[in-house]
Amino acid sequence: MATSPVNWTRNDRLIAFALYCRTPFGKMHSRNPEITKLAELLGRTPSSLAMKLVNFASLDPAITSTGRSGLKGASKGDRLIWNEFHNDWEALAVESNNALTAIVPDDSEVIATMKIEDEELLPSYEGTTKRVTTEVRVKQSFFRRAVLSSYSGRCCMSQLAEPRLLIASHIIPWGEDKTNRLNPRNGLCLSALHDRAFDLGLITVTTDFRVRVSNRLKKHSSNPLIDTAIGQIENMLIHLPKKFVPDLAFLEWHNLHRFEANQ
Repeated sequence: MATSPVNWTRNDRLIAFALYCRTPFGKMHSRNPEITKLAELLGRTPSSLAMKLVNFASLDPAITSTGRSGLKGASKGDRLIWNEFHNDWEALAVESNNALTAIVPDDSEVIATMKIEDEELLPSYEGTTKRVTTEVRVKQSFFRRAVLSSYSGRCCMSQLAEPRLLIASHIIPWGEDKTNRLNPRNGLCLSALHDRAFDLGLITVTTDFRVRVSNRLKKHSSNPLIDTAIGQIENMLIHLPKKFVPDLAFLEWHNLHRFEANQ
């Protein structure tokens, strides 16, 4: 059985924080197979790694604001990692992946759960170099996992829970804000239909977390699909995530610059 070293290195914390980002709050326990496998690679007990994730949770306003009990105080080193990468999400995605790759044997079972996942759901980057393609996919996969885990794998509008039909949708699009393109607070978990409507500005989410539907879609209310899937969610509160609540400034941007309210 692994025995946990006293000190957490920077790389240990990087890997643990990346795992925090991709793990639903309700699964941050020592029985989670992903935590068990990764703890073994780190030379720690599953309980120690799970506690580190809970320490990170104690820094997350989305969690602490709900009054959840049992959260332990984070260390100075945990706070440094939290603050550093809240200002540089792309660096977190790349550095944590590199730190993980350095300790994972090629034949390790952990590869099956920790490698870039959902390849078919990520954009194609044909014509780019292998290094660039790999790095972009690492970043895209990090964002997808962080957003979907925050919403417990459910569309925040329809509650659809089929992963192959869910999109980690950017509030401010990928190409519009480089600083926040991997920020989980710039993401919504949406079904493919709601993602497309949101991206086109046919629907939006207000700063009080309510859905608004454009007049263009309202004109098609006689269509059963549009009425059921979109028309009936007008003014509905979205299901808020357990972690990384959408940034109000990002929602305001979408309302002002993307939403086609009167068209």
